[in-house]
Amino acid sequence: MGAYLARRLLALLPTMVLASLIVFMTIRLIPGDVIDLMLSQNDVSADRKNREQIEQALGLDRPLAVQYLRWVGDILLRGDLGKSLWQDAPVTQLLLARLPVTFELGLLALVVALLIALPIGAYSALRQDTAGDYIARSFSILLLAIPSFWLATMVIVFPAVWWGWSPEVNFVRFSDAPLQNLKQMLLPAVVLGASLSAITMRLTRTMMLEVLRQDYIRTAWAKGLPQRLVVNRHALRNAMVPVITLVGLQAPLLIGGAVIIEQIFVIPGMGLLLLDAVNQRDYPIITGVFLVVGVAVMLINLLVDLSYGLLDPKVRYR
Repeated sequence: MGAYLARRLLALLPTMVLASLIVFMTIRLIPGDVIDLMLSQNDVSADRKNREQIEQALGLDRPLAVQYLRWVGDILLRGDLGKSLWQDAPVTQLLLARLPVTFELGLLALVVALLIALPIGAYSALRQDTAGDYIARSFSILLLAIPSFWLATMVIVFPAVWWGWSPEVNFVRFSDAPLQNLKQMLLPAVVLGASLSAITMRLTRTMMLEVLRQDYIRTAWAKGLPQRLVVNRHALRNAMVPVITLVGLQAPLLIGGAVIIEQIFVIPGMGLLLLDAVNQRDYPIITGVFLVVGVAVMLINLLVDLSYGLLDPKVRYR
């Protein structure tokens, strides 16, 4: 197990280097220039002298290769992701303030998705070709067809028009008021989790049908074991391996969806920080956010691979 984990962690290094290189170079191709934005906001004539002074002050006068190597060196030697070009604040400090909010939203959305997908998927498989099965499958198709941003918009617009109610926009952190925070985060988490639950629900149903047709399940039924025991201990556990794989593959969708949901519900997470940074061409923040997201996605997939041994005793790590 230890050797397998060490090999997997070492294998992440070239992936992280390649991802950081792609992100660092790609964001420089975004139309518009941060120097132009600064000159326009400060009402300064965009002459060559002013531009050169700002580029030199921000360290943007060096070649891209030199900027990248300096950025990577600061990360490896000091854990420094640089400073924001606009706020003159460390990117690490900004990310640490926003990361718990995005993590909380993603975790709640994942819990909501599993609470919707697993029971309905298992029920649909146990009641195959019945009215309940058709309703469950139609429900999953409906959730699959509805974009999360559209559902979030409708959740905000219709209650405001019909009942004069709208979600709270003054964000309260979990450390300050846990119940108020959970109450505020529940609606965005349900919206995001509902969209993610659709495909998980359908895969759970498919894998449950396959497992329920196995000989050991028929033997368990023949022995007269209770339905709850057969379903929970034997059928559902063995059907969870592909489902957990799918959950790991949905991690980028979960993080990407959080960017839109945070913007709609005005949640001060990394998604809102990223959108502001893109609008301002704040390169250090953009690269820092994408680096953190990339590392998080790779670690989530590593945890998914390690979870196979808990679900299936036949899995061995070497």
